[in-house]
Amino acid sequence: MTLQRLVPRSVLPRLLEALADSPVVLLQGPRQSGKTTLARTLAQERGYEYLTLDDDVVRAAAATDPVRFVDDMPAKAVIDEVQRAPELFTALKRSVDRDRRPGRFLLTGSANLLLTPGLADSLAGRMEAVPLYPLAQAELEGAEPRFLERLLTAGFRLTGGERLGKGLAELIVAGGYPAALARTPGTRRRAWYRDYVTALTQRDVLDIARVTSTEALARLMQVAASHTASMLNVTELAAPFQLSRPTIDTYLSLLRQLFLVDELPAWHSNRLKRLVKTPKLHVTDTGLAAALTNVSADAVYRDRRLFGALLETFVYTELAKQASCRDDDLRLFHLRDRDGVEVDVVVEAHDGVVAGVEVKAAATVGEEDFKGLRKLRDSLGERFACGVLLHDGDSVLPFGDRLFAMPVARLWAP
Repeated sequence: MTLQRLVPRSVLPRLLEALADSPVVLLQGPRQSGKTTLARTLAQERGYEYLTLDDDVVRAAAATDPVRFVDDMPAKAVIDEVQRAPELFTALKRSVDRDRRPGRFLLTGSANLLLTPGLADSLAGRMEAVPLYPLAQAELEGAEPRFLERLLTAGFRLTGGERLGKGLAELIVAGGYPAALARTPGTRRRAWYRDYVTALTQRDVLDIARVTSTEALARLMQVAASHTASMLNVTELAAPFQLSRPTIDTYLSLLRQLFLVDELPAWHSNRLKRLVKTPKLHVTDTGLAAALTNVSADAVYRDRRLFGALLETFVYTELAKQASCRDDDLRLFHLRDRDGVEVDVVVEAHDGVVAGVEVKAAATVGEEDFKGLRKLRDSLGERFACGVLLHDGDSVLPFGDRLFAMPVARLWAP
């Protein structure tokens, strides 16, 4: 039995809500994140016919006559890896326009179809997209985290705990892909991650674009891994290649579509001046980033600069996973001004309430480490809910009005 069959997925309630009122639901995320397992389980439990477009015969039938393929489907169907037959989207629109009952089609996609021109538009108003990330720490721990709820209400208790120490580096290097976690830590796990990127950049990318050099795409992913948690600088990313900047831009967009990298947008406010508008680049899984830069947990723990970058990405991805399970449209940003004052993650709720999360790869912190959070708090006044500095400490401690320092492990604590 694989690891992903053993771990309940936190996004399931949101997925069921979507199926209850939307004709088409798209479960999308990177390959090997657990989409197929979740979709097949739902198919068995709820009477859906299951079809996968990874099957060459099924895919050929869908591409040859998409209208008949959809018309011949039963009342409820799962179509796995739908990005492999984009011809289906017009046929799905036609079918849904005739019969708008909720929960008719559950689609899964390993490419971000919302970034594919024309495909998402064809099902606008008919489809809800639900993201599925690799496993979160809370899922692995079997916990129901309340970090975001507490962050947006300043509801943290002053409690003790224990430092993770080198164990934190081990969590970072492990990542969240079920198949990788099922392997022995170290060489075997790194080999899985490297093979995974090779497969995606040589095969899956061809489903969504024509690429002149899959080798350059894979190499760009390696360069991106070494720049995770950095301000996006396309010129710097392009430096190792004899490719034009527009080509690098296109390749970077493809990596985003495959859910391998993410761009965290800059946060803006009229109350703060001299803000940098450049997004931050994050690899979407720290196990992937560590494997592509060929570093072990020991190496990460020794190199404080590397530890800091990977820890920031680790915290960002954990927050993104938790936010994806909520139905209140939380949005994540980063903040940086031209003087270098920054907040690693800014969380904004639909009602305008804002909170901040700063990350430090240190066991101790001081007043100076709260500079960005204080600036955000003072500019927003009552709109500011709370500011948290996550680090490798052992206690939740107050650092002034609505500001706290706390262990990283509070992220996934119940």
